[in-house]
Amino acid sequence: MTAANSDRVALVTGSSKNIGRAIALALAKNGTNVVVHAAQDQAQAEQTLKQLESYGVKGMVTLGDLSNPDTATQIITEVIAEFGRLDILVNNAAIRPETPIADISYAEWRKVMGVCLDAVFLISQAALQPLRQSDQGTIINIGGLTAHTGAANRAHVISAKAGLVGFTKALACELSPENITVNCIAPGLIDTVRDRGNKPHHHATRTNLLGRRGLPEEVAEAAVFLAGSSARYITGQTIHVNGGAYLP
Repeated sequence: MTAANSDRVALVTGSSKNIGRAIALALAKNGTNVVVHAAQDQAQAEQTLKQLESYGVKGMVTLGDLSNPDTATQIITEVIAEFGRLDILVNNAAIRPETPIADISYAEWRKVMGVCLDAVFLISQAALQPLRQSDQGTIINIGGLTAHTGAANRAHVISAKAGLVGFTKALACELSPENITVNCIAPGLIDTVRDRGNKPHHHATRTNLLGRRGLPEEVAEAAVFLAGSSARYITGQTIHVNGGAYLP
C-alpha cells in the first residue's frame, strides 16, 4: 500500500534506535519517505529501514559523523540524488555521557558539543536549499528535559541542549520568511534502551505527574504533528513531552 504523502521526504538523524527510530517509523506510517541516519551502526539502521518500508514508503540508509562539515554536505547530496527533494529535517542524533564537571576533559566537552550542537548547525545549513524549495519545509530539533531543569554530571550535555533551544529560536526568526518552520521537542523520562544498560542518574529520583516513563512513540507523535500541515502556524517553540516532570 502506498501512503498519500509519499512524495514528501524526511531525514531523521540518529534514527537507528530509540526515539529516532520511533520518529522515522511514525513519519513513514504517515506516508513520508524517510532517510535513516546513523553514525556507524548500519545493522540497526537497516532494521529501521526494513520496518519503515513495510508502510509502503521509500527509504534509504546513510552513515556518517555529522560533526564533520564534509559529512553533513555529503549526506544531503545523497538524499537529493536519491529523492530529488527534502521536506523535513529531524535533528535527533546525540550522545549523553555523565561525568562530573571536575573530570570533563576538553576533548569530551568538544565531542558532546560536536554531536549535539555543531552537527545540528552543519546539517541544517547543508539542508537549506532543498528545504527552501519545499512548500512545507520543516526543521525539528530534539532537545532534552535537563536543558530546562538542570542535572548533575551533565554540564556538557545540558549546555549543548540549551544551545539547541536558542538555535531553534534563531532559525525560526531567520527562516520564517521562507515558509520554513523550526521547532524543538524536549523529551523527558522516556523509556529507551541505553548503551550498556546505563540509565541517567537523575532518572532514579525524578518523577512526573503521570507516574510513568514515556514511550519513544509518544515523542514521535509530537514530531509527526510538527512536520504536518496542521502545524504550519507553530514555529520557534519548544514542545515538552515529559508527563508533567517540568511545567514551564
